Amino acid sequence: MRIAVLAGGLSPERDVSLASGALIARALIDGGYDVALADVYMGIKGKIGDFGKLFTREKPELYIIGSCEPDLEALIASNGGRRAPVGENIIELCRAADVVFLALHGGMGENGQLQATLDSFDVCYTGSGYAACFMAMDKAVTRRVLTADGVPMADGFSAKASELRVDEVISRVGLPCVVKPNSCGSSVGVSIVDTEEELVAAINAAAAFDDIAVIEKKIVGREFSVGILEGSTLPAIEIIPVSGFYDYKNKYQGGCTREICPADLTAAEAAEASAVALAAYKSLRLEGYARVDVMQDRETGHFYCLEANALPGMTPTSLLPQEAAAVGIGYIELCCRIVNAAISKKGKKKG
Repeated sequence: MRIAVLAGGLSPERDVSLASGALIARALIDGGYDVALADVYMGIKGKIGDFGKLFTREKPELYIIGSCEPDLEALIASNGGRRAPVGENIIELCRAADVVFLALHGGMGENGQLQATLDSFDVCYTGSGYAACFMAMDKAVTRRVLTADGVPMADGFSAKASELRVDEVISRVGLPCVVKPNSCGSSVGVSIVDTEEELVAAINAAAAFDDIAVIEKKIVGREFSVGILEGSTLPAIEIIPVSGFYDYKNKYQGGCTREICPADLTAAEAAEASAVALAAYKSLRLEGYARVDVMQDRETGHFYCLEANALPGMTPTSLLPQEAAAVGIGYIELCCRIVNAAISKKGKKKG
C-alpha cells in the first residue's frame, strides 16, 4: 500500500508539522508501507513521469523543532513570493497514493481547506472531514458550537482584534483572562493577562496572527489533554510547565514541561475529563483521531473544554502518542491504526 505523508505548509506550526511528518513516515515504513513524504508548500519540482516511483521504504531524516515560530515571510520570499499554499505536483502525488496521511498543523492543513480539496478528487485521507476541521480550527466557531451543545467552556467571547477595547474585555470577562488568535494552534500568539497593560499587548500579539481574537476568563487549576482514537478516549495526560504556561517553547523544547500520563486523577475525575473531551469530539463531528484540551477548575473541581485539535502533534513525545502508549499502543501501531481508520471511513462513505 502506498501512503503520501503531507507536512510543512505555510502555517506558524510548520516546523511542528515537519517533525511530525518525518516521524510518521518512518513509522509507516516500519509498518510495511511504501511512503512518499512531501512538504505541501514546497511541492515536488519538475515533471514526474511515474508518481509511483516516489513511494519508497527509505526513511527520511528527522526534523528538529526550533524554540520559536518559523519565519514564513522569509520562506515565501525564497520561493519567489509565492503564497499559494499547495505546491507543484502535490495533488498528483495524493491521487497516486492509496491513503494520504495529513501530518499538517494549523493553517490550510487543519482548517478544512485541504480536506475539501482532497474530497474533490475522491482522495482517501486521515483524520476528520473538512467541516469538522473548520469548526475545530476556528476558536470562535468552536465556542458557539460547543456551548450550544452544552459542553462546558470558560466564559468568553470573540471579536475583531482591531475593535477590541480594554474596558469591554474587563466588563465582559474580567481579569485575569486569556487572549488567543482565532485560528492558530500550538499556543501561537496566546497570552495570559493579569493587568490592563498586559491586555493591550496581548490584543496586539493576537492581531499579528489573526483578524479575530478570542477572549476567555482564565480558569485557575490543572491542565490536561485527552486523546481520542476511533471514538474512544485515551487516558488523560497532565501538563505542568516548569515556568509560565503551555506556550510554543514549553510545548516543543525538552525539559520545559512535565507531562504525567496517566494523570493523577480519581476515577470520577478521569471519567468527567473523558466525558467533556468526548462530548466536544462528537459535537464538532471529529473522526479517526483527535485531542481535546481541558482545564480542571481548582475551586469547583469541574472540567472545562479549552479547544479541540483535529490534527494533533504526532511526534512520539507529543501528547496523543504518549496517551496511546499508556494503554499499550506503540507509535508504529498508532500510525497504522490512523491509516486503517481512514480506509474504513472512506469505505463507509462509499457504502
